[in-house]
Amino acid sequence: MKFSVLLLVFVVAFCDAGQVVKLGKMRRLSDKLREEGFVYTGSLNNKYTIGGTKDTATLPMTNYLNAQYFGRIDIGNPPQSFDVIFDTGSSNLWIPSFPCGSNIPCYIHGGYDSDVSSTYEEDGDHFEIRYGTGSMEGFESRDDVAIAGLVAKNQTFAEATVEPGITFVAAQFAGILGLGYPTISVNGIKPVFNTMIDDGVVDKPQFSFYLNRNPNDALGGELYLGGVDESRYTGDFIWHDVTRQAYWELHMDSMTVHTGHNCALGCELERPTACVGGCRAIVDSGTSLIAGPAAEIRAINEAIGAIRFVLGEWLVICSRIPDMPDVDIVLSGIIYTLTPEDYVLQITQDGQTSCISSFYEFDIPPPAGPLWILGDSFMGKYYTTFDFATNRIGIATLVK
Repeated sequence: MKFSVLLLVFVVAFCDAGQVVKLGKMRRLSDKLREEGFVYTGSLNNKYTIGGTKDTATLPMTNYLNAQYFGRIDIGNPPQSFDVIFDTGSSNLWIPSFPCGSNIPCYIHGGYDSDVSSTYEEDGDHFEIRYGTGSMEGFESRDDVAIAGLVAKNQTFAEATVEPGITFVAAQFAGILGLGYPTISVNGIKPVFNTMIDDGVVDKPQFSFYLNRNPNDALGGELYLGGVDESRYTGDFIWHDVTRQAYWELHMDSMTVHTGHNCALGCELERPTACVGGCRAIVDSGTSLIAGPAAEIRAINEAIGAIRFVLGEWLVICSRIPDMPDVDIVLSGIIYTLTPEDYVLQITQDGQTSCISSFYEFDIPPPAGPLWILGDSFMGKYYTTFDFATNRIGIATLVK
């Protein structure tokens, strides 16, 4: 889980390819915590230190005001349902364990009860993920895990008995389902989607995201398992090689803020504002913003006219959005242009609208960093597919 993860609300709809789990929208977790009197430091630190056909399935998700997405999975027989983050920036599945004991988030979101599942198998190995607010601790178990009707049988996952900090208490999700490479999986556990690949459950070793950036729409987006949903994009994919099979990492050439407004795609680059000479970046569905080294993010926010706030966040005067510059993100020579409407989060509460820059300060120390994180503010403008077969990320234009 990371800063302002996107949460999903579960809705099921039928389509020719199978079932769809749709995404809905909710307010940012940081805003919710501030309203309740807590200071939210951002949980990026936490991470970086139904039935479809046999072949494909679509999972509708819920968008929480362009900042948090979650969707539903089922564990065990009879199925026990949990809302989880589908996270390309991690590789494990964990959910709260029942009985809850002293684990407060379990009382809010519910926990997995192995005693009532006929397909449960005991494992018991210790499991721990270190977060900025402490450690999530628990133990490993095995059971069937279903996503939109596709089943990973005898899947190893973690039952959490300790979840640190206020983040997990206030969140709308119960746990996290990682879609990253097996190489970063804690305890070497095979990720859920990789189990489905190996068992022949999905037609292709590929999954895709559509994230709806309109917070007023009921459908927040979709996660498509086993390929791509051709109805969601137009034209051809632009493919980018994964440079390191851990996170979904690729090469970013530069990031440039344009002095002139609405520079068209393909225009001559001005002086790069950040990532000068190239840098490492990951495409991360579990992070809502675009995060990078603090000094470079400060340069970007100053160039777009944002105002420094707290905890790495920058505010924007909403009335100035039409006059703000475009930002070009260059990946392997391909220019992806974000307009102010793309990179400014507009959050309306009680008739008042707040505007926040998507560019967020976050230093990841070596050896994992320095690293840029292209989260949902980037992904939401495109249809994005992740292909294990070719170790590539594909980016296509969304159908309007």
